[in-house]
Amino acid sequence: MVGKLYIIATPIGNLSDISIRAIDRLKKVDIIACEDTRITKKLLNKYNISKPLLRYDEHTHSHISQTIINTILSGKDVALVSDAGTPGLSDPGRRLIDKAVRQGISPIPIPGASAITTILQISGNINSDVFTFIGFFPKKKTERTKLLNNFLNRGDAFIFFLSPRNIITFLKELSEIAPQRELVIGREFTKFYEEVIRGKPEEILTHFRERKIRGEFVILVKGMEKESETKIDMQLIKKSFTTIIKAGIKKREACKLISELTGISTNWLYEKLKNNN
Repeated sequence: MVGKLYIIATPIGNLSDISIRAIDRLKKVDIIACEDTRITKKLLNKYNISKPLLRYDEHTHSHISQTIINTILSGKDVALVSDAGTPGLSDPGRRLIDKAVRQGISPIPIPGASAITTILQISGNINSDVFTFIGFFPKKKTERTKLLNNFLNRGDAFIFFLSPRNIITFLKELSEIAPQRELVIGREFTKFYEEVIRGKPEEILTHFRERKIRGEFVILVKGMEKESETKIDMQLIKKSFTTIIKAGIKKREACKLISELTGISTNWLYEKLKNNN
């Protein structure tokens, strides 16, 4: 008889944010596959759970995934957990889930905490009825610029994860490309130093310049207003652009000025207007 693979969401910070069903299943499985055994042990100790732990992360997935599959095929139940939140979202668990499905194993989800749904809960004036989750923000500038140019002129909001060492860089780049765009930043959700910051890039940049930056971030960026999408009058924008550059202002600076007035991405405007004389 084939065992089962349970995909179990664990707390993103506060250890009390775990479901009764998740605790019950963790007590019943034969093995728990986890990213960091030390972190998972803290959770298990809190709920008096003692189970064999198998490290499964970015460094071990290539040679451990088949071991986990074979364990399930031999009749044992395995739980997959990440360090925090829902496995399979921007972590190596996705590969194990894919491999299991391809070998005839249907993973069983046990839902729970997620930084994505947490920030959506408090999105407020940012319309998040339609959104795109990007995962981790790219490290290379060319990739970041391409991504921002792609999403800033769409109507859907977008969400991504960001490390503390990259938050200032991101805010500076966004303030150059779309200075009027609103966003919500969540830091250390459900933990002691939890913080939610709202505003435009430069406003939030000022906030972080005055503080020591710690903790992981989840970012929600507002999509372009539908009204703005339908009201883009390119003839008027081109006329304004021509007037500005005739005053001796460089093309990119002219695009930045128009961006501040319209909310349209500077880079998008530049691509549309750079050959306009």
